[in-house]
Amino acid sequence: MNQNLSSYRIFYTVANSGNISKAAKELYISQPAISKSIQKLEESVGCKLFSRSSRGVVLTEEGRLLYSHVSEAFETLTLGEEKLRRSIELGVGHLKIGVSTTLCKYLLLPYLKEFIREKPHISISISCQSTNETLKLLEDNKIDIGLIGKPGSLKNIHFDFLAEIEDSFVATKDYLRNLRARGVAPDQILQNSTLMLLDKNNMTRQYIDDYFLNNEIHVKDSIDISEMDLLIEFARIGVGVGCVIKNFVKKDLEDGTLVEIPLKDPIAKREVGFAYNTNTRASKSLVEFINFYKKFIHV
Repeated sequence: MNQNLSSYRIFYTVANSGNISKAAKELYISQPAISKSIQKLEESVGCKLFSRSSRGVVLTEEGRLLYSHVSEAFETLTLGEEKLRRSIELGVGHLKIGVSTTLCKYLLLPYLKEFIREKPHISISISCQSTNETLKLLEDNKIDIGLIGKPGSLKNIHFDFLAEIEDSFVATKDYLRNLRARGVAPDQILQNSTLMLLDKNNMTRQYIDDYFLNNEIHVKDSIDISEMDLLIEFARIGVGVGCVIKNFVKKDLEDGTLVEIPLKDPIAKREVGFAYNTNTRASKSLVEFINFYKKFIHV
């Protein structure tokens, strides 16, 4: 396209009005300026677009062909402007959230259910991955907000505390009974069982590995599992000892499906919360979500 949008706007307006004087009044520019713009457009496309009549100007055959496409383009632009105006009035927006599958299921969904009820015109997309990957997406401005375990460093990241979570080792009664039958002492269970842990890219796994190191616990046999829900299911059927978030197996512990293994040195609790990049201007949708969740948590 050799001409800018304003040249086609002038062409479109003159064609609709059929009169250069009327078009000049509508566009708030002089008649000579309109005539010059039309002339330059005709030179650019290599044909006459208008012919003069006693009533003003009319489109030539070539002009009608060009007008059919130009009018379609401007009608599309007008429709886009109208949709944008309506979306602003209705509060339509898009919110991109990063969260692990486990935190999404147990912590995020209750908030989202109420937020969607209050703000139905904001569309939401969820990207499920580990806290480490969510932090990377926040740094790269690929998501608006993340629900994460609080990292050691919060450079350029604002963190709003949501809840405490507690890591725990659990197993079935039958699995522990078999360990006792093999002569495994209660304080040696972790060293002599099949441990089921989240994979090494997960922040929870890194936290547990540090716990093992600090307490000189040497793991002999372990299985890496990608998702907490799957790890919990394996623990329930007696595959081994699972390192789980205690908050999420509360019912299993209460009804005896799983038994918590006592530790000489308890694992310190961790914080989880909402986090967003302070170096990026917050979208209207993000501001709406931040204001929403701050009504329910102490920040």
